[in-house]
Amino acid sequence: MTLEAACRVLLIGMMGSGKSTIGRLLSEATGWPYFDNDELVRRSHGTTARKIVAADGEAEMRAAEADALALGVAVTAPAVVGVAAGTVLDVANRDRLRAGGIVVWLRADAAILQARAKGADHRPFIQRGGGSWIRDAIAERDPLYAQVADMVIDTGRMPAEESAAEILAGLRTVDACRAIWQADE
Repeated sequence: MTLEAACRVLLIGMMGSGKSTIGRLLSEATGWPYFDNDELVRRSHGTTARKIVAADGEAEMRAAEADALALGVAVTAPAVVGVAAGTVLDVANRDRLRAGGIVVWLRADAAILQARAKGADHRPFIQRGGGSWIRDAIAERDPLYAQVADMVIDTGRMPAEESAAEILAGLRTVDACRAIWQADE
């Protein structure tokens, strides 16, 4: 992989795919800051995505997540950014992802995603539709994730630590990231 992008790692994937956990592990391993979508939504809108959905509907939440993505791709590289799962639904956001850094798709099957997301009160879509919502969302989003991904990691088949190690190994082949590590040595 020889990308020209800045060494800004953009983690995409369905809720429950491990973006927050793996993002924090990557941050710890590299010393780069981690920016979670929830934090970026709060920073740009002063509230949570869940509260935005409750008060103003899904369209407003998607707009807030797009704003959060804009903040995420503007942070100084190197950095790790967890991107909202549904951000990929918008073509402008897909363009922003492609231009914003190294896009890593964290993928897992529906049963694993449902088990991980169960009981998470910040995930209203799971509570409403459960497994059928997850399967439908995967069918709609997976082709879109594939369009923008520079790297695909199956987080359903290995622990988060192994997923993070696999991403780090891939990043060592990216010129912009390799230059940062060489400068630190």
